Amino acid sequence: MNKFERLFEVLPAGIDAALITGDVNRRYFTGMKSSAGTVLAFKDKAYLIIDFRYIEAATKKVKGAEVILQEKLFDQINALLEKHGAKTVAIESDTVTVSQLNTYKERITAAVIVSSSALSKAIGELRIVKTQDELDKMIKAQRIAEAAFENVLNFIKPGVTEKEIGLCLDYYMLRNGAEALSFDTIALTGANTSLPHGVPGDTVVKEGSFVLMDYGATYDGYHSDMTRTVCVGKPTEKMEKVYNIVLEAQLKGIAAIKEGIKGKELDKVSRDIIKEAGYGELFGHSLGHGVGMEIHEAPNASYLSEQTFKENMIITVEPGIYIPDEFGVRIEDFVIVKKDGCVNMTLAEKSLITL
Repeated sequence: MNKFERLFEVLPAGIDAALITGDVNRRYFTGMKSSAGTVLAFKDKAYLIIDFRYIEAATKKVKGAEVILQEKLFDQINALLEKHGAKTVAIESDTVTVSQLNTYKERITAAVIVSSSALSKAIGELRIVKTQDELDKMIKAQRIAEAAFENVLNFIKPGVTEKEIGLCLDYYMLRNGAEALSFDTIALTGANTSLPHGVPGDTVVKEGSFVLMDYGATYDGYHSDMTRTVCVGKPTEKMEKVYNIVLEAQLKGIAAIKEGIKGKELDKVSRDIIKEAGYGELFGHSLGHGVGMEIHEAPNASYLSEQTFKENMIITVEPGIYIPDEFGVRIEDFVIVKKDGCVNMTLAEKSLITL
C-alpha cells in the first residue's frame, strides 16, 4: 500500500480528493524536493502538477503519482476533479493561507472545498509513525552528525570561537553526505551555554569552560538532532555535579520510553530528577519533540502533552540545566519508540568528555 492509499484510509468519509501544496508534505508523498508543485490525489490515482523548472527531474524521481506539466493550473485541477467524479476536495489547513483559500474558492469550480483540518490531521497521522525506509534515512543522517562530532573534538581548544566550532561541524556534515543542515547549528561556550538556543558568536573558548553543541544533518529529506556538552580542561565540582544530574535525567527518561507512555509522563520522569536535585526552575523547556522531515514535529514530550506514544514514533530526550551567567548543560539523543522500550539512534559518547 502506497502513501496515497494509506491517506484515503484515514481521511474521513465524504472527501473525494486531496489537494497537497505544502513543500514538506508534497515531498513526503512524491519524494520530489521542489519549491513549487501541486499534488492532487484521489482514491485510485494521484497526480503531481509541476512547472517546467522541475518537470524533467520529476518524471525521473516521482513514483506513485502521474507527473503533469503545469500549464493552466486551475483548469487542470478542475478537469481532473471532473474526470474522477470528485464532489469534494480537501486542502491543507495547516499550510494554506487565507489568500490561497480565497483563490481556491474562486477558481476551483468542479468540487466543494473542504477547508477543515481533516486533511492536515490525516497527513499528520501518517507522518508521526515512521516506516523502515524513513528510519533508515534518519539513522544515516545521525551517523553523519556523529562523525562531525568526533571530528570537532579534535578542533575544539582554547582560543577558537563559537562561530568557528559551528562552521567546523557544518562543513564536515555537508562535505560528508548531508543534503543540508537540520537547523542553524548552536555552538556555545562559557556563560553562553546557559542560553538554551543561543546564537554562536565571537566568544572564545577558555580553559575550564563548557562547550555546548546542538545540531543535526539532513539526509534525503530526513533530519537528525543531537546535543552534546563537553569541557575544555578540568571542570569545577559544580560543573561536574550538574552534568551528572542532567545525564541521569536523560538516561532515566530514555529507559522509561515505550509504546503507551504519554508525553507528559515521560517529561515527568526526567523533570522530577532535576527538581529533586534543586534545579527544577532552571529546566524551562519540554523534554523532547518528534523529528522527521521537519526538525520539530509531533509527538511532544512536555508536561502538557496528552499524546500517547506508538511504535515507530520518534522522540528526542534532551533535559538541561541552565544557570544564568555561569553555564548550562544539555544532553540530547533521539530514539525510536518500540512496544517494550525504545531504540536509541544516537551512539555518540555522553559521559562527560574533557578535552
